[in-house]
Amino acid sequence: MLSVRAENINNVFFDGYYKDVWRALIPEALTKAEVDYFINEAGLTAGSKVLDLMCGYGRHALSLARKGINVAAVDNLTAYVNEIREIAERENLTLSAFREDVMQFNSDDKYDLVICMGNSMSFFNEEDSGKLFSKISAYLKPDGKAIFNSWTIAEIVYKQFKDNFWATIGNIKCLYNSKYFISPARIETESIFIAPDGNTEIKHAIDYIYSLNETETMLNKSGLVVKELWSVPGKKKFTLGEPRVYIVAEKETL
Repeated sequence: MLSVRAENINNVFFDGYYKDVWRALIPEALTKAEVDYFINEAGLTAGSKVLDLMCGYGRHALSLARKGINVAAVDNLTAYVNEIREIAERENLTLSAFREDVMQFNSDDKYDLVICMGNSMSFFNEEDSGKLFSKISAYLKPDGKAIFNSWTIAEIVYKQFKDNFWATIGNIKCLYNSKYFISPARIETESIFIAPDGNTEIKHAIDYIYSLNETETMLNKSGLVVKELWSVPGKKKFTLGEPRVYIVAEKETL
């Protein structure tokens, strides 16, 4: 299993079979619902600016750009970024895609909304989480909003945790072997992906676990104030044990 100090899994986890597994996991209806919520929550209109951190294959970034919103999308997987760039150029979208580690990414632009979906915020230990939240706060316009999605906060994990399970996603069979560790609280997972031709790929992952209170404390220190917690964005407030949470934070104004 990975040590606590191992390289961030976002640098290596999505560059194999999981690149396509992740795409197959997400129904288009969910992306549409999330994008509609972003627009309503942040009051986005054509010309608004959105920063999509750890954007993956660009499901949110592309959808927002197709509505005339100016989008900056950041991911460190070359295949994802090249795909986004090709689509944006073909469709003449106001979208810029950057292949960069989010911890190294910097922008002088100010955004109406910063999003970080797909549980990506769980990839970071406490020190790096604080640094990233501070960067996000600096990117936002006054009263700008940030929205994070997670399924490994403490209020979810402690009711939903499974140490071993199988899943078939697309045409890939996936076996997940997970262990929970206390200090720092985290789940380390060995994932085995088996392709139809029998080829196998093994990946190791680490997700850090923070309670909502711990998350809110880190956000507050970064100048962000939690405004809402949803399990279904804009429709159902988060309650203990829900399978996911959407955290809506706003830049604190003096």
